[in-house]
Amino acid sequence: MARMGSQAVPRFYSSEPLFGGVAPEVMEASLLRLAAENERYLSELPGQAGCCKESRTVEFIFLLAEKWHLDHSARYQAVELLERFMIKQVEQICKSPSENMESTKGGSSRSSLKEQMYDTFVLRLVSCIQLASKLSLHYNIVNSNTALKFLQSLKYSYTKQELLESELAVLETLQFQINVSTPLAYIELLLEVLGHNGCLLPAKPLHQMCVQLLDFLYLEREAIYDTLLKTAIENSTPSELQIAKFLVVKEDFMLLAVGIISTSAFVLNPEHWKQVVEHLNCITGITSQSILEFSHAVLKHVLGSTTPKQQRRK
Repeated sequence: MARMGSQAVPRFYSSEPLFGGVAPEVMEASLLRLAAENERYLSELPGQAGCCKESRTVEFIFLLAEKWHLDHSARYQAVELLERFMIKQVEQICKSPSENMESTKGGSSRSSLKEQMYDTFVLRLVSCIQLASKLSLHYNIVNSNTALKFLQSLKYSYTKQELLESELAVLETLQFQINVSTPLAYIELLLEVLGHNGCLLPAKPLHQMCVQLLDFLYLEREAIYDTLLKTAIENSTPSELQIAKFLVVKEDFMLLAVGIISTSAFVLNPEHWKQVVEHLNCITGITSQSILEFSHAVLKHVLGSTTPKQQRRK
């Protein structure tokens, strides 16, 4: 076994997926399942969606995942787990006063829940990374000793029992529904379908670029989606109602995956970009215009100059 820091990494392990080995019927079934999962989530979208995808929180998770040698799938899974857990916490805080007869008692209950949420935020974040590591890579799990050592370096004095109870709290709050597909799962499946449909760009470099751009989007999420919103409404000052309605766009993983693949194709080979967009449109039903606008928003922040929209106008 080769060693990286304090974590053992299998000698022949590769975090990159192998493309070209999935049967067409399996691809079709998987694509239908992801599409249904995405639509179901969007139809039940809570108003607080996106509240824990703030850049500093995402960067904290990414840096910890890198420190502990976790793959990209685990870092995205950790972000999504923390997001969904915190939304449930916020919902509990909002409900707490109405579940108490006396307003004073209700206010006290709400204050107590808020304090507990703030005080345990870093602990819960670490627990989400631990859970994600177990889902993503069973032989590179972030164990209790590793997590405790990190928390102690930040001057927290949690015990191993408290760490285990924190994991359980996340699991119970999410009703053990933690194996939710991340945007990377959508991207990898779409790349598989693209290859099967005769896309001229090879999957491996396209996947590598997709991962880099997905990292960038997670870190610059608000700025990129703000640009996308202003482009969509053709107005630099969106109303509160437009911002609220746009939430469903910000949380659409299928659109995100399609947009990231399109942008990656443009970066790697602009000549084949139009073909990729046409394929993605046929596969997902997302319009070419929507794909174009998403790529424009991402590239505006990555490059600041040449974008698909500008190229089309030449």
